[in-house]
This record gives sequence, structure tokens and C-alpha cells, in this order.
Amino acid sequence: MPETETTDRAGSAGKGLRWGLVARVAARLASFGMGLVLARLLAPADFGIYAVALAAQQFLWHVNDAGIVAAIVQWRGRIEEVLPTATTMVLTFSLTVYAVLWVAAPTFAGFAGNADAAGMVRVMALLIVIDGFVGVRSAVLLRRFQQGRIAIATMIGVAVQVPVAVGFAMAGAGPYSFAFGALASTGVGGVLMIIWSKAPIRFGLRREAMGRLLRFGMPLALGLGVEALLLNADSVIVGQAFGAAVLGYYLLALNVSNWVPGLIGEALRHVTLPGFSRVADERPEDLSAKVQQIIPLLTIVITPVAVLVAVLAPVVVPLLYGEKWLPSAAALSFLMVLMAVRMFMNTCSDVLTSVGAVGSIAMLKISWAVVLLPALYFGAQLDGIRGVAIAHAVVGVVVTLPLTALLLRRAGVALGPIGPAVVRPLLGGLAAGVVTWLVMSATADAFSLVRLIAAGGAGLVAYVVVGISPARLREIRTLVTS
Repeated sequence: MPETETTDRAGSAGKGLRWGLVARVAARLASFGMGLVLARLLAPADFGIYAVALAAQQFLWHVNDAGIVAAIVQWRGRIEEVLPTATTMVLTFSLTVYAVLWVAAPTFAGFAGNADAAGMVRVMALLIVIDGFVGVRSAVLLRRFQQGRIAIATMIGVAVQVPVAVGFAMAGAGPYSFAFGALASTGVGGVLMIIWSKAPIRFGLRREAMGRLLRFGMPLALGLGVEALLLNADSVIVGQAFGAAVLGYYLLALNVSNWVPGLIGEALRHVTLPGFSRVADERPEDLSAKVQQIIPLLTIVITPVAVLVAVLAPVVVPLLYGEKWLPSAAALSFLMVLMAVRMFMNTCSDVLTSVGAVGSIAMLKISWAVVLLPALYFGAQLDGIRGVAIAHAVVGVVVTLPLTALLLRRAGVALGPIGPAVVRPLLGGLAAGVVTWLVMSATADAFSLVRLIAAGGAGLVAYVVVGISPARLREIRTLVTS
């Protein structure tokens, strides 16, 4: 491949990552502000009802396109030939999924311990229908590394979401405030992506294209569906065991733990999936080197966030959301471990997808589910939402990460150099945790904001000193600015 073409694509990937980060920063800041307001306008039980609807919607969101959107991103050949077939298939799946959920909503809500959530389930599921129109178009933009367009559409959608959600909450709409805001955001952003993709919505079916899309997409959709089940089964278990109010506390903790995957993880995945696919297709001998570069850098970024938020949770939650939300802190400390596991697993899943090992992804998620589901149940029985979070952390570290490494090795990715490269960041994380805890203990009588700044600042300094070498700092700076 000509050097200029490689440079152009690398530049497109770098721009895509920066645009993705801009969009996610804007979206997360807006979502953060909206969460602060809604936490004071709504009761924990309202958050619990929303959590039930969100669990159903998130699970079906991952399977409603049967993996076809990801298949389009890595499609080998002229994309125009497959778009009508892909559009027809995705929209058919989305409408079918919505119809099934409409009928099953009362049963699902009752099973989750919140029968009042049935209406919310039906409203939130409309997001699946919107995705049926938008998903293929967003895949076209990703394939072209036009993350800038996706970023702008996302930011405009969020700008609409916040006033809609807060306005409905002030008007007394309760948990429906979340749904109306999400629908407004997804609808506005989706229309923009359809226009900017310059891929008109056309329908058709070609048997050969259907076969290729399904052969790639179905195992991937199975894996994503199992992952969605794993990430939402806890909400069902908590709601069934403890009711809407406790589920509301758990949802708040889960939302805080998702800040990093939502901010960095999604932006990174907009680039890693098409980027790894290009490398695997055109220069497969370079794939191991790329993985050996990305994983240590990801460790450097994730470790201090996971450690500091976990230790500071008893201060962060009441300071930001109010004292009534303090029970969320017990779960948040351990959910930060789940956050780190998800970040690594998602990146590794993109690697496996790029080499066509979608069956390995399905195997990974199914194995995870077999161990995690009973662990979540027993964790809830033993220690409430804290026990659920501990179950997530233990299974993620003991089962998911080792199995992910094994599957990468089976796919031909050399992992040996990664071990020594992550030792220093992990030691830095340990030092940061100890220093943060000591400062928190020493400032127990101080104001919450003072404790947060003092303990967090001291922990961050400890992490940088112990966990990051000067050479690694230069490498990060080069990667971000390239």
C-alpha cells in the first residue's frame, strides 16, 4: 500500500478519534448536568422505573440490527451494492423487535419487579425503530472515517435532549422525562446523519449480500446480545429483589461508572473497529503491534479514573447528587472495576471482529454470562446492590479478562509485550488508591469539596509519579496530536 495512502488513513483515524472525543465530551457534560438537575427533581423510584425500561431497550438495541451495521463497516467491496439490502434487513428486524416488545412489555416490567414501567418500556423502545432508519447511514459515515459528521449530529441531538428532559421533569412527567429527552435527541441526530451520509434510503434484497451480511453479523449480534443481557440483568435482579427505589440508587451508580466508557470508549470504538479492519485486511502482520500499542495506553488512561472514583465514591455521590443518593456509593466503588473490564473487552472485541473471529466474541460473552448471572443473583442476596457490584468486579477480573486474552492469542495476536508494559500503570494505580484513602481519612472533618480536591489531587500526583514514565507521556502526547 502506498505510503501516502497509509498516512491519509492514519490521519483520518486520528481526526475521527478527536471528533469522537469532542462529541462525547460535549454529550457527557450535557448528560452530567442533566443528571444533576433530574436527580433533584425526581425521586429514586422514578430512576428505578426508567432503569427497567432502559434495560429492555439496551438489550434489544444490541441485537435489533443482527450485527449488520458492523458488517457494513468492515464490508469488502463496493458499499453501494449492499446498502438497499442492508437497509431492508435492519429496518425489518427493528420493526419486528419493537412489535414483540410492545406485546411483552407488561410481562417484562412485572418480572423486573416494577409493573408500572410497562408504558415506559414501550416508549423507550421507539429508539429501536429510529435506529432501524439511522444505523446503516451511521455505518457509512464510520466506514468513511467521517466521525466529524457523527460528532456534530450527536452534539445537536444532546442540545435538544437536555431542555426537553428537564422541561418534562419540571412539568411533572416523572420517569417519562428521560424517554422524551432520548427520543428527541436520537430523532434529531438521526435525521442529520441520514442527510450527511448521502446514502438515500432505498430498499431491496440480494440473496448473496444477505448471506454475507448474516454470516458476519449473526454471531456478532449474538455476542452483543449476551453482553447486553449481562449489563442489564443486574437491573432486573435488583428491581425484582428490592423494588424501584433501590434500583434507582443502583442506576445512578451505574451511570457514574459509565462516564468513561461513554466519554472515551465510544469515541475510541468509532475508530478502532474500522481501523483494525483496515489493518487486518491490508497489513495483517501489523495487527499485533497495533494491539500492543493500544492496550498499554488504554491502561494508563483507565487506571487512575477507576481507582480515584472508586475510593472517592462516598464523597463524590452526595456532593454531586445530594445526600439522598449516598446509598449509590457502595455500588459505585466496585462498578468502576466493571468499567475497566468493559473498556478492555470492547477494544479486544474490535480486534476479533476485524479478523472475522466473531464466533470467538459470541463464545466470550456466553461464557461470561454462564458465570455472571448466578453470581449477580447470589451477590444481591448476600449484600444488596453492593453485592451485585462485587459480583461484576470479581467475574470480570477472574473470568472475562483471562478468556479475552486467550481468544486474542488464538486469533494470532501476540500479547507477550503487553504484560511488562502495563505493570507500571497498575502499580501507579495501587499507589494512587492508598494515597487517596489516606488523605480522605486525614480530612474526615473537612468540607466535602475540600476532601475531594485534596484526596483526588494527591492520588493523581501519586499515579503520575509512580505509574507513567516520561517516555510514555511523550508517546501519549504524540498519539493525541498526530
